[in-house]
Amino acid sequence: MKTPIIILHERDNVGIARADIDTGDTILDDILAINAIKSGHKVATKDIKTGDSVLKFGQHIGTASTNIQRGEHVHIHNITAERKENANSASSKWQSSPPETKATFQGYVRADGSVGTRNYIGILTTVNCAATVARQIAEQAKTQLANYPNVDGVVALTHTTGCGTSSSGEGTDNLRRTIAGFAQHANFSAVLIIGLGCEANQLSVLLEKQSLTESDRLKTLQIQQVGGTRHAISQGLEIVENMMEEANKARRSEVSASHLSLGLQCGGSDALSGVTANPSLGVAVDMLVRQGGTAILAETPEIYGAEELLLNRAETETVSQDLLERIAWWEDYVARNKQELNNNPSPGNLAGGLTTILEKSLGAVAKSGSSPLCGVYQYAEIIKQKGLVFMDSPGYDPCSVTGEIASGANMICFTTGRGSVFGSKPVPSLKIASNSNLATYMDEDIDVDAGQVAMGTESVEDVGARIFQLILDTASGHQSKSEEFGFGDMEFVPWQIGATI
Repeated sequence: MKTPIIILHERDNVGIARADIDTGDTILDDILAINAIKSGHKVATKDIKTGDSVLKFGQHIGTASTNIQRGEHVHIHNITAERKENANSASSKWQSSPPETKATFQGYVRADGSVGTRNYIGILTTVNCAATVARQIAEQAKTQLANYPNVDGVVALTHTTGCGTSSSGEGTDNLRRTIAGFAQHANFSAVLIIGLGCEANQLSVLLEKQSLTESDRLKTLQIQQVGGTRHAISQGLEIVENMMEEANKARRSEVSASHLSLGLQCGGSDALSGVTANPSLGVAVDMLVRQGGTAILAETPEIYGAEELLLNRAETETVSQDLLERIAWWEDYVARNKQELNNNPSPGNLAGGLTTILEKSLGAVAKSGSSPLCGVYQYAEIIKQKGLVFMDSPGYDPCSVTGEIASGANMICFTTGRGSVFGSKPVPSLKIASNSNLATYMDEDIDVDAGQVAMGTESVEDVGARIFQLILDTASGHQSKSEEFGFGDMEFVPWQIGATI
């Protein structure tokens, strides 16, 4: 019989409820529950004095704001998010042992050697003013898809910016890198970029700054130059139909898993995310890295308080300094905007049992596995490096994933405890539930149930192996749950920084 709580580390003074616990229930040996405790929430396993560290994962997740008795519910009413230096958690040197078998998948090999997991036609815009034209071209082109069975779809990815801002600076740089990353993405057979003509984000400057050149795979169109909306739609549709005809010639072939670039994401997290789904995904990440693939960790605000776990794994001092610089940028950024990084977790996170950003971050980092951190990248910066890397981004899921895809991710794995319904085009997203209740009642949205880890019926290694196999299958064409629903057209959200004037 499993105990009603999970204790993650011998140093911990709290445990996590496997299921709802009633007042008076025995939770461990002679410890009785003083309060009713919901599944995923914390309960004290030792007496904790005011000012003492509350420990989970063997790490500091907050400071007791009052005396806490063993058996008492531990949450926002008796913990503050005060930071303290955590114990050095560096493990023994990571060994990249060769895999027993070489993993492969069926992918689309492009002329430049990149490999896609899908075969889409993309329509991008320089500015919001071109959004309607782009969407109407896509909608009309979709009516012809039955004639092109090897084309996965035509998608217009539009945004709300591109003008009313500076023609240079952080925000414009982010937007240009994002558009350029999607324009070159291996999951697109070809891309059309549409501009208005007078916007701040000039099409010619975008091409020059991002070293993009028109070709059979990349075409451009400016609405003002071709005579307005009707002419732009007509000419754009002709361009896209020619692209569809060429894209239909593409065929999948067997390629090494080293061509996979996996974006890692968590959203709608609960207290079990860091116990089940995230560490299980971390196992899959280590498997992919051993195969020569790439994994992209992101969401800088959601590693805050746990950054030392990554710093301990940095391959070089340069990598460490790059990560510390991004965290320092965020501390300054939120201060300028009269916010603080500790304002996370969200209401849903709190309801799921997470209490502080420190606790959330420790669980979030678990999805990166144990591989060395070998690089730190700006938002939407193209990643050609193999291994585990970090890309700077907000914790807002659509924005973070948009950056990961622009950086080259051709697969996304997304863990959730409360129930995210996210998907993205042109890249398939697999959603991994932290608890079996979620996997059951939102079964049409969840691809993997990691909840059995909490029940003790599966190990993180077992679930991680299942995730890795599903990554290979999905990269080869198996549809994810979000793809079945058609998610992805509206989830293109470049990171906006700076004033709109």
